[in-house]
Amino acid sequence: MHFNATKLFSAAGLLLPALFLGAPASAQTVNLSIATGGTGGVYYPLGGGIATEIRENVAGYDATVQETNASVDNMLLLKTGAAALAIAVGDTVAAAVAGEAPFDEALDVCAIGTMYSNFMQPITTQSTGIKSVADLKGKSVSVGAPGSATEVGAVRILEAAGLDPSTDIDRRQLGAAETVAALRDGTIDAGFWSGGLPTGALVDLASTGEMKIIPIGEYADALASKYGGYYVAQDMPANTYQGQTEAVSVIASPNVLVARTDMDVALQQSITAAIFDNKKDLVQVHPAAKELDASTAGKISFIKTCPGAQAYYDKVKG
Repeated sequence: MHFNATKLFSAAGLLLPALFLGAPASAQTVNLSIATGGTGGVYYPLGGGIATEIRENVAGYDATVQETNASVDNMLLLKTGAAALAIAVGDTVAAAVAGEAPFDEALDVCAIGTMYSNFMQPITTQSTGIKSVADLKGKSVSVGAPGSATEVGAVRILEAAGLDPSTDIDRRQLGAAETVAALRDGTIDAGFWSGGLPTGALVDLASTGEMKIIPIGEYADALASKYGGYYVAQDMPANTYQGQTEAVSVIASPNVLVARTDMDVALQQSITAAIFDNKKDLVQVHPAAKELDASTAGKISFIKTCPGAQAYYDKVKG
């Protein structure tokens, strides 16, 4: 799916500025496809912003975004060459590099850099009475869209809490917008979502005054011990969403912009520069971009940094 500026709305529900609009690509322009996520999350609008920066700052290249089920799908699109760049969360990227489930072989990919943190945000409504992961037993629960990092993380959290995701819940597989819609009409009791702060679809639900976030920070150490250090307990700040007056302990993981290793090194460097030199533009697209930091973006333990991206970071560091 190509990026369409008219579909994009900010977390506050306002139509985003015409930042994404650019001149049509010439016949000589090479198009780069960026695999992102659903329109209700952060990957899609942020990917649109990155596409604009490539279009405006990397000579000879244009970029468009694909709407996908997010991380797992995105890595597979890189594998097949259907995408040149992809945004994915740390656990999925690590599994792809190692060739571990859900991937059947190691992928030849490298990191442009970390973009921002994903927060696992299990949500319910006040009327359900659900206060903990243990309370999800016997309930109808969305674990995220098929092929998404949300699904991977949700399953692992449920297992850490002693629940069998196949038998202890009525398991549904919905994206962020669909999860919110199902919570509103009462067809599910709770749902997991892994994304940046704030996530537009959740902003919409919070505006009703009914949304409640389920704390899960207590499971971070168990997940980190079993799967890797990309799971960290972190507080979601108070007032991230309307009605959320106190901080909630959840689990954060880094989101990474990933490229194929056969991408031209000079192009890797140009893309990295286009992103980090224009951070202010990307913050206008989504506040999650405030986390962009060239001093730390290339320091990733579970995937090699692309040589072109590393050249940019070395140059900035001086």
